[in-house]
Amino acid sequence: MSIKFNEATRVQMPAMVHLTRLGYKYFGKISEEDAGKVYDPETNILTDIFCSQFDKLNPSHLGEGLQTLQSIRQELKNDDLGHAFYRRLKAISPTKLIDFDNPNNNEFHFTAEFTCKNGQDEFRPDITLFVNGLPLCFVEVKKPNNTGGMVAESRRMNLQRFPNKKFRSFINITQLMIFSNNMEYDTMGGIVPLQGAFYCTAARQSAPFNCFREENRSNLDVAPYNKDFPYRSIDKEVEKQILKDYNCQVIHTTPEYQTNLSTNTPTNRILTSMCSHERLLFILHYGIAYVKSEREVDGKIEVTDQKHIMRYQQMFASMAICDNLDNGAKSGVVWHTQGSGKTALAFHLTYILNDYFARQNKVTRFYFIVDRLDLLEQASQEFEARGLVVTTANSKKELMEQFRNSQSQQGTSGKQEITVVNIQRFAEDREKVDLPGYATNLQRVFILDEAHRGYRPGGCFLANLFDADTNSIKIALTGTPLLKDERATATVFNSYFHTYYYDRSIADGYTLKIIREDIETSYKEKLTQVMAKLEELVLKKDVKKAAIVEHESYVKELIRYVISDLSRFRMQHGDETLGGMVICETSGQARNLAAYWDEVQAEMNKTASFPTSLKARLILHDTDDKETRKQIVKDFKKNMTVDVLIVYNMLLTGFDAPRLKRLYFGRKLKDHNLLQALTRVNRPYKDNRYGYVIDFADIKRNFDETNEAYLKELNKFNDPEETGLNTTNTFTQVLESPQEILNMMHSIQDALFEYTIDNVEDFSSEVSTIQDKKTLLDLRKALEAAKDCGNLVRTFGDDELKEKFAKVELTRLPEMLKEVQHHITIINQKEAFSSNEQTTVLINEAMQDIEFTFSKIGEEELKIIAGGREIKDKWRDTIRAFTANIDHDDPEFITLRQAFTERFKEHGFVIDSIAKYNEETAALDSIITRLKTIQQTNNNLLKKYNGDAKFARVHKRIREVNSDRKSHEKKPLFTFSDSEICVILNMIKDEVDSKVYDRNDILKKDAYFEQTVLSTVNDILYHFPQVSDTATPDDYDFVKNGIARQYLNQYNATYPA
Repeated sequence: MSIKFNEATRVQMPAMVHLTRLGYKYFGKISEEDAGKVYDPETNILTDIFCSQFDKLNPSHLGEGLQTLQSIRQELKNDDLGHAFYRRLKAISPTKLIDFDNPNNNEFHFTAEFTCKNGQDEFRPDITLFVNGLPLCFVEVKKPNNTGGMVAESRRMNLQRFPNKKFRSFINITQLMIFSNNMEYDTMGGIVPLQGAFYCTAARQSAPFNCFREENRSNLDVAPYNKDFPYRSIDKEVEKQILKDYNCQVIHTTPEYQTNLSTNTPTNRILTSMCSHERLLFILHYGIAYVKSEREVDGKIEVTDQKHIMRYQQMFASMAICDNLDNGAKSGVVWHTQGSGKTALAFHLTYILNDYFARQNKVTRFYFIVDRLDLLEQASQEFEARGLVVTTANSKKELMEQFRNSQSQQGTSGKQEITVVNIQRFAEDREKVDLPGYATNLQRVFILDEAHRGYRPGGCFLANLFDADTNSIKIALTGTPLLKDERATATVFNSYFHTYYYDRSIADGYTLKIIREDIETSYKEKLTQVMAKLEELVLKKDVKKAAIVEHESYVKELIRYVISDLSRFRMQHGDETLGGMVICETSGQARNLAAYWDEVQAEMNKTASFPTSLKARLILHDTDDKETRKQIVKDFKKNMTVDVLIVYNMLLTGFDAPRLKRLYFGRKLKDHNLLQALTRVNRPYKDNRYGYVIDFADIKRNFDETNEAYLKELNKFNDPEETGLNTTNTFTQVLESPQEILNMMHSIQDALFEYTIDNVEDFSSEVSTIQDKKTLLDLRKALEAAKDCGNLVRTFGDDELKEKFAKVELTRLPEMLKEVQHHITIINQKEAFSSNEQTTVLINEAMQDIEFTFSKIGEEELKIIAGGREIKDKWRDTIRAFTANIDHDDPEFITLRQAFTERFKEHGFVIDSIAKYNEETAALDSIITRLKTIQQTNNNLLKKYNGDAKFARVHKRIREVNSDRKSHEKKPLFTFSDSEICVILNMIKDEVDSKVYDRNDILKKDAYFEQTVLSTVNDILYHFPQVSDTATPDDYDFVKNGIARQYLNQYNATYPA
């Protein structure tokens, strides 16, 4: 019987068995005939289990389960993304559906291929997970290197399932959706989910696929949570039933199935991390947010709602805060990069910490501290959009009134509340703060959003406030902590609760890489001419630079550049919504830029082939009133009726507008302010892969200095060719010589020697690591040649040939070919994504009648170093790669180890500059790459000898001798064929292992054991006359000594004298 090798056998079945290790019960296979009996067909709720658990959790409402089910059925029909149902799911009164406080009080089940059907429309998730009979999670699995990668799955969800109104009830009830093709992450910089295990929740049209990375501060091979999880033993009867129900019994003993049962496969890891009972309940309880968004369209306010799910770093930050509070901490810093969702984290914390302190019989009040009015308004809007009840305090008087209010924070509204405080006007107030007396069950939590900029330990309002309430909890949220002197953020707030760096944020797709562009040479020349002329005119006067950069000639050239550049950028990307921001050198320059904008644009349009109508608006603190500025910001962010914002010192921090993708940097900034300003353009927006900084101010030096400062802080505080499928025509005619076919198969086996050919799962993993298309094409060519050989033998061979061929045939050839072709497809897809943007630019430019040719000096990525952790991770990886190597006699390994030792013995390992960081990173990357190549060769050999490192090392020594002999045209040591060497050594291994097993004491006598090995070598080679006839006594001794030394070394290491 042919064994299936597909997504079901490779991923789905092992994942289902893994769920039993997590404590889930297998419900059994559910058919459509069970509708109305076993489950409710409108919601897929398991009726009996739901009613039973309802009675268990609500003893005062016995028998009301079916009535509640009817209410749920109606709620799920609402066009609200399941909001009404989610409120019921979280509720504890008057009835509750889940006991969030006691996980063991709930029932957890799973099944597979459970149809979601409405009329003729249906879809069938691969695995469905139930909590108390409620289908709250589903898992979709694909085989590794599946066609289209996970991009295809994302498109299917976003284009077919979410918009289909007939699926509304099923989408509304599902809170967590997991998608995996059982491969490690490859996301094209976080933007394109090609491969990996992702998660999302329901959406109206488009849901982003989120990565999930388990917390692993020490960068262990397996994260502690996954490694130490108390997995249950597999119940063999349940496993048998699962495989039987889905006709997969034949896979049970296959090595591929056993490989995929590992708890450390990407699919099983994410199931452990997100679906273990406590984690799943945490996500269901705290990890969902409904967010309303407004946009003005044709004078009318258009309101849409979205459903968001907690990002993994927000979950781990929340857990870390609770753990620190358990250990007595009162304050700390959450250092999460800009754009990673700090406001959303604050929202989740209000619920998490409210419950945390409620378990201590405390009532919690939350204060979100900002230091600017616009940030107060922005935070208030974001909290209100998520459903919090928001009060504000914009003065000390208003805040003190809040303190005097003794009602619980969760007041008459029944919703979680938060006070947003703007301390800008009274940050320097040093007067002692007197708080009214309050009951000991009141717990204040202050969440500071970059507001620690206004915190001075020497005395300020916040310091005095915190002194007045020593029991308060202070959580500082920052993307760029202050570093200097006594105001350093980590010093002020004691320590870091949690960190999430730029490297992870970019890899996860929450922020974009930033590209810095130098302005074109001709433009610089024009500016130089303008400045020279101006200076000549005022040579005899004391001229300030401001007078030059604010001059009409200078400003108009600047406007021409920005208009031309942004228009061209939009045309290249085919997107008229992309916006820009100009950071001016002076406020006067900003005013003149705004004043001359329309005039310059009108002049340009007189001669332009493509007239522009870019609208620019000025934002200065002393221009217009705050309501006007507020409307301008809204017109840029939401209404998109403003194309360019002109600023000086406003909106450089805390301003979040994803459409902003061109930042014209005309002002020198440093440190915290520089990074804050740069990261205004790094928010994901549509299919953009980068944010762009157009550098008028030559910020590179300041950027490097700032980067270096943050690198030191991280070190200090870090947590421990392709033209067709048929490329071979070798066997298009029947070969007269059967031996020629056998010889060809031997040569093919040698070509495949570095790969595992008896376990397709391992073969697939090995193929997945190959990024060189030529290597893949050569591999496919060899496999197709083997396929042609097999076809010829089966069609034209006699019985003798078929018998001989069976010994060398690749039994899993079709699956191996598919794996290689799938990975070639993935490589092609990556190339297509990589070249798409460039191709679009070339086509669009070819279609344009461009008046001016823009030629940048160049561009570079502004890589914000994730420093301490990143370099230490590489160091640990390097040391681990050295120690994990099984062959310390490998000449390349010896050379590499010596070079490594000498380098770091001489230079040490102190990273104190960006240049040193770049140097050491490059060195470690080179070493790790070479070590991985060595280890891959070692691993492939290990598989040939059933994991026996002794014979893998002997094989390598023979291979080294033969390499030298071949180069000198000498006869081989036994044979040049790796396959034949492997056959010979395995036969020797079996014999020697048998003798050692029967008489372990022979290893105590070195000379006797060596003679035993030599005798075994002679006996085995008797069966290979083509080898023994040419082998010399020295050849025999070389092999004998090599094998004997390996056994004796192993024995002496195990039983030291």
